[in-house]
Amino acid sequence: MQNARGASPFLLVADHAGVASPHALGRLGVAASEWQRHIAWDIGIAGLARMLSDALHATLIRQNYSRLVIDCNRPLDAASSIPEISELTPIPGNVGLSDAEKETRAKAIFWPYHQCIEAELARRRQAGRPTALIALHSFTPVFKGQARPWHAALLYNRDRRLPDRLLALLGEERGLVVGDNEPYFVSDGTDYTIPVHGERHSLPHALIEIRQDLIADERGQQHWAERLARLLPRAYQHLSEGR
Repeated sequence: MQNARGASPFLLVADHAGVASPHALGRLGVAASEWQRHIAWDIGIAGLARMLSDALHATLIRQNYSRLVIDCNRPLDAASSIPEISELTPIPGNVGLSDAEKETRAKAIFWPYHQCIEAELARRRQAGRPTALIALHSFTPVFKGQARPWHAALLYNRDRRLPDRLLALLGEERGLVVGDNEPYFVSDGTDYTIPVHGERHSLPHALIEIRQDLIADERGQQHWAERLARLLPRAYQHLSEGR
């Protein structure tokens, strides 16, 4: 956790911020080079999230284990929770796992992360603090040979309040192409963080995706952190004023 006592109403979370793997699992039979690809983590998000947390003085909770070990933004019963293949890459160490082996990973990684988020939300409720949940992700410029035109995207499920305002503000930025629930979308079957921590608590929330080539280095991360630090408070103020 970063800025544990941050005064901002924003709670930042990063479900795929690292490539750590328990020593006992090693690389799951996957080549080391593959662990630096998007299949293992959201490239650029760890740095951007850290910078944005500092800029907003906002609490950040980030998951540093690779999604190849267990995906902390997937329901545990989803096939992609512990993927046997990611994009076109087989994950031998995830094939044929018993229920007990899957539960071991969930207890060690999935549940502590989400319990940390729930504990922070409970602390804020007890203190009477307003909260907006922001989930930070990144996406590949090219997916299975198809180039993606978006620079960033806003994803949501049932509640469009904050995404709609952010879409409008990002649309005012020169030269940006912003996806509206694309290239992905949020649903109960494919996502965990937003449906469970955002929707169930009726919190304003948004899942922000940024294209990885734009935040692959520190300069790009700083640029996008500054942009989001400028726009997120404006979007939240718009909601809090009931406009």
